[in-house]
Amino acid sequence: MKSSKKIVFFVASFSSIEATAPLGILAISTPLLNAGYEVLIIDSTITPDYKKRVMEEVKDALCLGISVVTGPMIRETVDVARTIKKWNPDFPIILGGWHPSLLPGQTLEAPYVDIIVRAQGEDSMLEVANRLRDDAPLDDVLGVGFKRDGKMHLTPERPLKTLDQLPAKAYHLADFDAYEKVCGRRWTMYVSSLACPFNCFYCTNAGVYGRKWNALPVEQVVEETTELAKRYRLDLLWMADDNFLVDLDRSLKIAEGLVRAGSTFKWSVQATTNLTARLSIEELILLRRSGLHQICQGIETASPTVMKLMNKDFQVLGDIYQSTERCVKAGVIPSFNIIFGFPGEGPKERRETVSFMMDICQKFPGAEFWTNIFTPYPGSPIFQQAAKLGIEVPKSLEEWVDYFPRYTVLPWLKGKDHQRVQTMRDYLRIAFDRAPIATTGHGRFAKAIQHLTAYPARVRLNHDFFSFPIELWINRQLKNIVKLPKPSVDAKRLQPETAPSCP
Repeated sequence: MKSSKKIVFFVASFSSIEATAPLGILAISTPLLNAGYEVLIIDSTITPDYKKRVMEEVKDALCLGISVVTGPMIRETVDVARTIKKWNPDFPIILGGWHPSLLPGQTLEAPYVDIIVRAQGEDSMLEVANRLRDDAPLDDVLGVGFKRDGKMHLTPERPLKTLDQLPAKAYHLADFDAYEKVCGRRWTMYVSSLACPFNCFYCTNAGVYGRKWNALPVEQVVEETTELAKRYRLDLLWMADDNFLVDLDRSLKIAEGLVRAGSTFKWSVQATTNLTARLSIEELILLRRSGLHQICQGIETASPTVMKLMNKDFQVLGDIYQSTERCVKAGVIPSFNIIFGFPGEGPKERRETVSFMMDICQKFPGAEFWTNIFTPYPGSPIFQQAAKLGIEVPKSLEEWVDYFPRYTVLPWLKGKDHQRVQTMRDYLRIAFDRAPIATTGHGRFAKAIQHLTAYPARVRLNHDFFSFPIELWINRQLKNIVKLPKPSVDAKRLQPETAPSCP
């Protein structure tokens, strides 16, 4: 409806029960609300029969917007978009987020996509909505793509704004009660800084935001996070900064401000290992007093050979041991991400990483490791070598559904080798305690199960022996006694479905 001021946003599941408010949608909603638009968000993670709900709401809406990240989210995105186009081929469907920003042309090629919004969408989405209402062309709207007369058009990029130039996010649109029912915790994401000065070859960050770091003022961060946690009764804020500790003095001032404000919420950050290593025990204690709960670090590998291939020359394993010890003493959880299967990693390099993980966890109980398999995402420097590496790059939006680091099969890691790595990852998962964001489901029973199988898992990992994985079978059988929550979507291939009629 061209005269409508109602905009519907659909949020596809990211295959996780650790669900919370969609930060990107909340960001672009604020300018729309300020301009008098009505904004409705439908999140499949918390909305039963979400497709029916979407079809009910779009009947009197101006357009449907969907924010998409490469991977499983695309499955529901495509399904919903196809359904709407079967109902009304002329209804505008707009895609934004990381995937359309990194692959604008290919995304726009999809027959069920009319418009894409690239990179920061706050100003672009408002201008697109205004043009749709006025039935005006989009040629002068920066940072978008659209179709006209069967041809695709991409407008020039919109200059990026620093965070302090962007409006506050519309957190009031989020249904925190519903998210709490799914994951058992009231939490949300907050961004206090943007971009990262480093350029690790697997990372997509520079592809969208470049490497010029910028941040919100300390006072604004303290005021907004304190108010946010209080207003919505949140017990955890995940600072979704790309690298929170770039400015150490700023980080410590935020901690001091939160202590003075009497904040009671926990918060977590992510940072590169070299920056975490700068923190003294006294500084970590201050951060812990302010509520810092966890520092997530992208170590990715402990192999010197693979570090160089990843462009991680700034990473020093000795520093990681030292900073891990300090974190544990200060009561801050040191959490590390690992990538298996990066090009150039063989059994020897992989073993170096596993041995490092085992050593850290045994020396410093409380340290956590989370693992994935290398996935060459668009926008990352290594993606430019995908064809040379023998990786078949998806040729359509739908094919990206199976791009998921939990399961990725690579030309050099497939068959028995791939299964061995997956089995090893399963043993790493049960060998040591980890604290996911979600608190729903497993409880004490699952913890007891894990403890039964943890010791033999560690023995296997220490001896690099994963044949006849009886402990994994026992673990699965015992957990089947209780019904555990499952993500609403996973890395599954798209299936054609018959579209329901719109009421």
